Amino acid sequence: MIRVALFEDIKEIRELLTETIENSEGLLMTGAYANANEALKVMKRDRPDVVLMDIQMPGISGIEAVRTIKASFPEIQILMQTVFEDNARIFAAICAGASGYILKDATPERYLDAIIEVAQGGAPMSPVIARKVLAMFQGQNAASPKEEYHELSPTEQKVLGCLVRGLSYKLIADECKISISTVNFHLKNIYRKLHVNSATEAISKALRQQLTSL
Repeated sequence: MIRVALFEDIKEIRELLTETIENSEGLLMTGAYANANEALKVMKRDRPDVVLMDIQMPGISGIEAVRTIKASFPEIQILMQTVFEDNARIFAAICAGASGYILKDATPERYLDAIIEVAQGGAPMSPVIARKVLAMFQGQNAASPKEEYHELSPTEQKVLGCLVRGLSYKLIADECKISISTVNFHLKNIYRKLHVNSATEAISKALRQQLTSL
């Protein structure tokens, strides 16, 4: 029996997935939650095998929750849910410890297959994302360990940290108390200083080199 916990802030999706899982042989729904603010307490109490985690929720983001859960319960497999293929956030989630992801418009059958697949050690994700992740890790392995980085300013550190946590540009602007145009300005400087061309690459280097505290 595969024990499944669900974190999803949209009530309709939460109820639909709960019903789907509860009516499926071999799966046991341990609980469904509207946010991940008490994810560790839930893990300790419910002991799920697989967690379905929304990538963006109020309070603690799905990416932050993944990192927290995997630090204390590395054996739990986490499957991210997202509305669309947001490469940067999906990559950040995988770097944080997620085993794969599924789009929210997937059929109930696809959801069940993905849960079983990840419980059995698989990593469900689309071919496009899989290629990007593979290319990114290949690039990491090829990078020189002596590569130097220009020091990021405190604001750039904070913006980069927000990016790694999976926050949108609007949420980054709110948290840093700056405008969205200023967020873009800082990101351009971050990309230049880190010698990268995208948010995904910036997140990768930030996680590898511990350039920002999360």
